[in-house]
Order: sequence, then C-alpha cells, then structure tokens
Amino acid sequence: MATAVAGALGLLWGWLWSERFWLPQNVSWADLEGPADGYGYPRARHILSVFPLAAGIFFVRRLFERFIAKPCARHVGIQDSGPYQTQPNAILEKVFISITKYPDEKRLEGLSKQLDWDVRKIQCWFRHRRNQDKPPTLTKFCESMWRFTFYLCIFCYGIRFLWSSTWFWDTRQCWHSYPYQDFLIMFVHHLATIGLITFSYINNMVRVGTLVMCLHDASDFLLEAAKLANYAKYQRLCDTLFVIFGAVFVATRLGIYPFWVLNTTLFESWEMIGPYPSWWLFNGLLLILQVLHIIWSYLIMRIAFKALIRGKVSKDDRSDVESSSEEEDVTTSTKSPRGGNSSNGANRVNGHMGGSYWAEE
Repeated sequence: MATAVAGALGLLWGWLWSERFWLPQNVSWADLEGPADGYGYPRARHILSVFPLAAGIFFVRRLFERFIAKPCARHVGIQDSGPYQTQPNAILEKVFISITKYPDEKRLEGLSKQLDWDVRKIQCWFRHRRNQDKPPTLTKFCESMWRFTFYLCIFCYGIRFLWSSTWFWDTRQCWHSYPYQDFLIMFVHHLATIGLITFSYINNMVRVGTLVMCLHDASDFLLEAAKLANYAKYQRLCDTLFVIFGAVFVATRLGIYPFWVLNTTLFESWEMIGPYPSWWLFNGLLLILQVLHIIWSYLIMRIAFKALIRGKVSKDDRSDVESSSEEEDVTTSTKSPRGGNSSNGANRVNGHMGGSYWAEE
C-alpha cells in the first residue's frame, strides 16, 4: 500500500514538474541548479518564503497605519467618526438583510403602518444601517496611504533592480506580473497574476517579469495619492493626480506593455527559441492582463473625461457615507424611474463609475 501511494505521488510530482512542459528543448532543471554570471538561480522552495513575508508585511502595515498614517490623517483634519449605530429593530433588520437595502415608496409605507413609524424615520434607519457597514474616512485614508507608500517603494526598487541588472532575456528569463471592479474580473486577474508570479520565478523568467511589475506599479501609487487627496478634501489636487494617473496608466498598459513587453514575449521569443507548452500558458496569461488593461483604461478615461468636463472626479461609493439629502434624492428617484436626466441620476452614475474603479486594488 505504501509503495503504491509513493509511486502515485512520484508520478504526480513528475507530471507537475515535467521539463518538456515548463522548459524549452535542450533545457533541463539541472541547468538551473548552478549560478549564472554571479547570480544564483531561483529555487522552487523559495516560494515558501512568501508566507512569513506576508505575515511580516501585514505586521509592518498595522504599525504604519497606527503610528504614521493615522497621525497624518488627523493632521489634515480627518477624524475618526467611529462606527455608525442604528436603533435595534428586528423587522427592519430582516428587511435589510433578506429583502432590500433600498426600500421603495410602497414598502416604506407598509413598514410605516406596521411599526407606527414615520416614513422619514424609516428612511433614516436604512441610511444609518447602510453606513454602519462602511468604513469611515480615517480608515480609508490609512489604507490608501499604506498602499501609496508600498507601491512607490516597490516601484523604486524595481527600477533599481532593472538599472543594476546585467541579465538579458534568454531561454531561462521571461515574465511575471503584479496584480492591478467587478469581483469576477478581479478574480480572473488575481488568478492570472499569481500564476505568472509563481511559475515565472520558478523558471527563472525574471527580466520581463520585473518590467511588467514596474509598469503596473508606475501608476498604482498615483491612484492612491489621488485617493488621499480626495479623502483630505483637496479636490483640485485629487483631480490633477487622477488625470496624471490616467495618462500614466494608459501609456504603460496600452503603450509600453503591448508594444514592448508582449512584442518580446510573443514574437521575439518565438524567433529565438520557439514555442513550448508553458510558453503558451505564460503568454495566454499575459494576454488576459492586456484585455483587463483595455477594460480598465476605458473606465479610467470615462472618469477622467468627466473630471475635465465637470471639474470633479467621481466619488468612491465603496464607502462614502450617505447624507440626508442623498436619501431624499433616492426617494425621489423611486417615484420617477425615468428621471435619468436629473442631477441625482448623474451623481449616481458617477458614483458607480468611481466606486468601480476606486475598488480596483
């Protein structure tokens, strides 16, 4: 029994690490055992280091947000408003959880008769209950400041690596990527990038991978800077940073990435070493990223265009706190569904677009 299990595991291990799948012809795993021009090749076991590194980065992030980001937020006038509380009510809570978070006029009137509450009071209860699930501005500011610092440091480190690196792209050096809002799209994005990062590192496909990471990080910290300005209510600075972010995003994701990186991995590599099984896998994942880049660039250009025309970037409705006036507008919109030309309708479209993109992280 033990021999059969060991044999099965051996076959599975051999299939997972088949040289004919992962490596070009005339290249074996043994070729990656020795040093290359003074550099040690990556090892598959190095991937295990991501777990303690992730724990360490999480610990550093907690310290950063508490002792650096939070004091900075208070310095620019952002205070901790604390969690939003609502008056406990089992009937309204059941409606909120199982039926709707935005009751229409008919349902509001029914609840008013059932509870003997004013419709206005029920509207306020639902508004406060929705706000209860949203993080305060102080939390969002601290999160964005951490991401801004992290992305900027990683970008600078990647540039330094590329500047000092003496490696050239060959049969052992290629690509990986860094993740950059719909759950399904982000799920596909994360699967693609995790696969690229893991297997490109194991195969020592480092050079192009570092280029891809730098291209992604070049715009990430600008987005976080725009969000910081937004939370601090520096609207003009927010608009300026977002437009700059959009320009950098489009230039790197629709310019440099396809015409430089993909051109190398698809066409130049084909001429140099020809395709092999994992070549199709890696380039397929890179092409998936390019499709996502096109989708996101379209959304960004829409937001940036509206910012230039209307003078204000769309809100982050992922966690904005609703006001009483917003509640009244929602009630009005339920009475006239075709009122898409009203100012409230425009704001809700902007909020949805803004929230879709602000959540892209």
